Amino acid sequence: MDIVLLVKAAIMGIVEGLTEFLPISSTGHLILAGSLLGGFGDNRGKVFEIAIQTGAIFAVILVYWQKIKSTVVALPRQPKARRLALNILIGFLPAVVLGLLFGKVIKAHLFIPTVVASTFIIGGFIILWAEKRPPGSVRVEHVDDLTPWDALKVGLVQCFAMIPGTSRSGSTIIGGMLLGLSRQAATDFSFFLAIPTLIGAGAYSVYKERALLSMADVPLFAVGLVFSFISAWLCVRWLLKFISTHNFIPFAWYRIAFGIVVLVTAWTGTVVWAD
Repeated sequence: MDIVLLVKAAIMGIVEGLTEFLPISSTGHLILAGSLLGGFGDNRGKVFEIAIQTGAIFAVILVYWQKIKSTVVALPRQPKARRLALNILIGFLPAVVLGLLFGKVIKAHLFIPTVVASTFIIGGFIILWAEKRPPGSVRVEHVDDLTPWDALKVGLVQCFAMIPGTSRSGSTIIGGMLLGLSRQAATDFSFFLAIPTLIGAGAYSVYKERALLSMADVPLFAVGLVFSFISAWLCVRWLLKFISTHNFIPFAWYRIAFGIVVLVTAWTGTVVWAD
């Protein structure tokens, strides 16, 4: 296996892990990083980008292991545990349906740097707007208090993340806040919802494109998964501490600034962003 390619896989894994659970779009950053690094723009590269999300999900499972374990153990006897499991299932289903219907078209036409940069900027302004709302609009303080209707609405909002650069975490966290969830409840539900969503997307992508892959790709995928797991574990632990005392406005300005830089460099030819 080419050492340079393994280094690129490690970089992509770090980018995935650091951006998957922040409201700044991991898919958008992977598209841009893959464009700069080269070698990740074909269908095989796209499978790699989706598959390494599984490493980031393992990090969430580790961080939330006690909550996940207690919920699973309590399913037969506690309505609260059954409600959380049902809410995750309900929130997961819209992405499955719309992904199967429109995923191929979106990947064919929207997975390009200029679209990513534009959605970075738009998403940044949406975060600013959401964070400047007057206080007192919170209905749900804890993730266990979500209703199935709340879960469905967050699941529908998650579907906006099919547009690259939008951010799955950003859609569910900011969307959840706009729907009346507290910042903590929206973040927790976003993480729980990510588990079936990203594992399902990774497994489906690998299965669908299995003809493109071989045993020679195992080291490449393994490196990406490991580095994705490590960086995501560090990022999730940091984010949970961060949101206890901060809002998401810094991420909004990052999105806007980064999006402008990508658009300017693309228009001036300073950086050749591959489509």
